[in-house]
Amino acid sequence: MKKIVLILSLIFIQQQLFAQVFKGIGAYGALTESRHKYKNIDAGSRQFTAIDYANNPDYYSGRNYVGKEHFSWGAGIFAEFSSNYAARWQTEISYTKKGSKEKSLTDPFTGARTGFQTNKYTYIQWNNYLKFFSDMGIASAKYWMIGIRAEYLLSGSSSANAPFSEPKKIWASGDIGIGMEFPFIRKINWFIEEHWNPDIWNPRVRSTSMRNRTFETRVGLVYRPRRKSIDDCNAPKYRGPAY
Repeated sequence: MKKIVLILSLIFIQQQLFAQVFKGIGAYGALTESRHKYKNIDAGSRQFTAIDYANNPDYYSGRNYVGKEHFSWGAGIFAEFSSNYAARWQTEISYTKKGSKEKSLTDPFTGARTGFQTNKYTYIQWNNYLKFFSDMGIASAKYWMIGIRAEYLLSGSSSANAPFSEPKKIWASGDIGIGMEFPFIRKINWFIEEHWNPDIWNPRVRSTSMRNRTFETRVGLVYRPRRKSIDDCNAPKYRGPAY
């Protein structure tokens, strides 16, 4: 009997602690805009000669180059935890598509390139952020986020500039975001966010490195449990994530 009481007490305490730190759960859809930038650390150190090209073909294939924007999409689910309003931990799982529109080098002497081809990559990401809210005294809540994304490459198609455009299977990227949240229906709010998501470090093939930069615009819904208020006419009203 004592063991049963102890187990039930522990479960009750755990539930109370979870209720105090759990701030919400949500989902979103996203528009992604990404591109690649290639940098050859040996650029300018060699001469464009037939002999040099024969001995160092990879150097010419990897000349400095910046791709064009590739637009795609993503989606994710997340949960928020904290013991206070101002600062929170947000953890999420996302499905994200990135890429870049690029031209492959065809003539190393003139710099001529092919028409545009699209490199496409699909990732599963585990993202973790510190999220800071700012109470502006109006119906919407403003916040900013900083964190890191752990990325696993599900599939990839490097049509241009291979092997320099081939990403690693497991990777990491940084993230800085800003957002606004608005009341929607009862315990559900809607939000919009803008994220800057660059690679933390650049994968390198011989002397040429590649860096991905992605902008991500999110729109989604978040469920937020309300605090219980005193049942009188002076009880505060729920006005968003600040309560």
